[in-house]
Amino acid sequence: MGLRRLLVTHLGPYRKLLTIVIVLQAVQTAAALTLPTLNAELIDNGVLEGDNAYIWRVGAIMLGFSLVQIVFAVGAVRYGARAAMSFGRDLRRDIFQQVNSYSAREVGQFGAPSLITRVTNDVQQVQMLVVLACTMMIAAPITMVFGIIFAVREDAGLSVIMLVAIPILIAVLAVIISKMVPTFQVMQLKVDRVNQVLRDQITGIRVVRAFVREPEEVERFAGANDELTATSLRAGRLMALMFPTVTLFISMSNIAVLWLGAARIDSGDMELGSVVAYLSYLVQVLIAVVMLTFMISMIPRAAVASERIVEVLDTDSSVLPPENPVTEVREHGTVDFTDVGFTYPGAAVPVLSKISFTVRPGRTTAIIGSTGSGKSTLVDLVPRLFDATEGTVAVNGVDVRQLDPDLLWGSIGYVPQKPYLFSGTVASNLRFGRPDATDEELWQALEIAQASGFVQTMPDGLDSPITQGGTNVSGGQRQRLSIARALVLRPDIYVFDDSFSALDLATDARLRLALQPHVREAGVLIVAQRVSTIADADQIIVVDNGRVVGKGRHVALIETCPTYAEIVDSQFDREPA
Repeated sequence: MGLRRLLVTHLGPYRKLLTIVIVLQAVQTAAALTLPTLNAELIDNGVLEGDNAYIWRVGAIMLGFSLVQIVFAVGAVRYGARAAMSFGRDLRRDIFQQVNSYSAREVGQFGAPSLITRVTNDVQQVQMLVVLACTMMIAAPITMVFGIIFAVREDAGLSVIMLVAIPILIAVLAVIISKMVPTFQVMQLKVDRVNQVLRDQITGIRVVRAFVREPEEVERFAGANDELTATSLRAGRLMALMFPTVTLFISMSNIAVLWLGAARIDSGDMELGSVVAYLSYLVQVLIAVVMLTFMISMIPRAAVASERIVEVLDTDSSVLPPENPVTEVREHGTVDFTDVGFTYPGAAVPVLSKISFTVRPGRTTAIIGSTGSGKSTLVDLVPRLFDATEGTVAVNGVDVRQLDPDLLWGSIGYVPQKPYLFSGTVASNLRFGRPDATDEELWQALEIAQASGFVQTMPDGLDSPITQGGTNVSGGQRQRLSIARALVLRPDIYVFDDSFSALDLATDARLRLALQPHVREAGVLIVAQRVSTIADADQIIVVDNGRVVGKGRHVALIETCPTYAEIVDSQFDREPA
């Protein structure tokens, strides 16, 4: 069902190309089916009669038909490949756009390794089916139908061979294919598993080495790899079984034709050329059965892949764009949480309950609490990485669920807890939110983020390469570049989700001091673990078990909020507040 839907929806724009392919395949197949008849006439009327002129004349005609077959076959493959590649391109584009619209909930539901497999491997399986359909599936039925007709026209008495061979061959191949379907279903899951293990090991290579877990991880990957290999071998054995089976049937059919044909020639009921022509038609028909069977053998795997693709396309984001989005706002730099609650799907206990506070422009609001208290989930509601299940989150005076997504995201400079840099250069990463930013603006942002020093020491400065994920810079450098990227955007609201954790105290203090003039007219929301980072905040929100247990400034909270006082006491020896 999923395969049919994908073919209908995504091949629809290429109907003209497919029509051309069908016409080209029909012509080249007709030319191929004409050759055995001409060959029979050449043998009977030319070779056996010793008429060289007739041999040259018919040979020239056969050469002409061969050229037609070649030219039209090449054209069919060319246009078929173009349609198939365009189909794959469009499908990958649609999946990517759908995944790009997902909230963190849907990404977590599928998992990154599975989504990567669906965009690449699964699309490739369906695309390969389209390629084979354009090159084989169209020609095979035409060859089968007209090949049988032409063979019967040569001699109806030999047709009993086709009547027996073709149904038996189809039945045997159907049994083999029926056993391949579940194998292909399992294979895609095994591919997901290998990708998942490989992604874990590459991403966590430092942890693996730090804990000397290389042997165990090698064994874990070997296990996933062996499972995929075993499944692939099962599918491979079944596919390999098809071709010897077909070869056996073709050989047995040829023997039957030569045996019966020789008897009919001896009795005068059949000419030698007709036997040769019939033998050619029989081989073409059986090869057409092979091609059709090969196509059918690809359908199960493509069907499994298409179901996985459709699952992604049919899964809508839980964060839906508004039907009538607000595109203009009167306020700037404000965030309002009103009785906000959030519960993860299937969870019995909410992560956040009755959260209410306000962020105002020119003021810094800090959120602090123990690990797992819901701080990151709280700030993720601001850029709509999730939607609150209760209450309202408003940005610049408008409910985030009513704001135009581009306006919302363009108003927020978000620095996540785990900073991520894209492959490219320092400049391309800093210009991620503002492509038109000048070099001077980039250096200014780097200066504020305390990152200009190490960028200047890089070989190419702003043009120095950054690897995927920023793995060629340290954790602290990655955080500072992420902060600089947000500063280049010049948003109304800055959201720092524990973005100073990898910085030493001195760098942290210098950065916050340099940041103050730059964010004077913006609202600032900071999540932090260290008291020293937020001690000067205009408002500190203390969160415990998803609830606000304290709200105020540093000195007042020490006296009025036991939870905050406990956090301060736990850090006092290390970090005097």
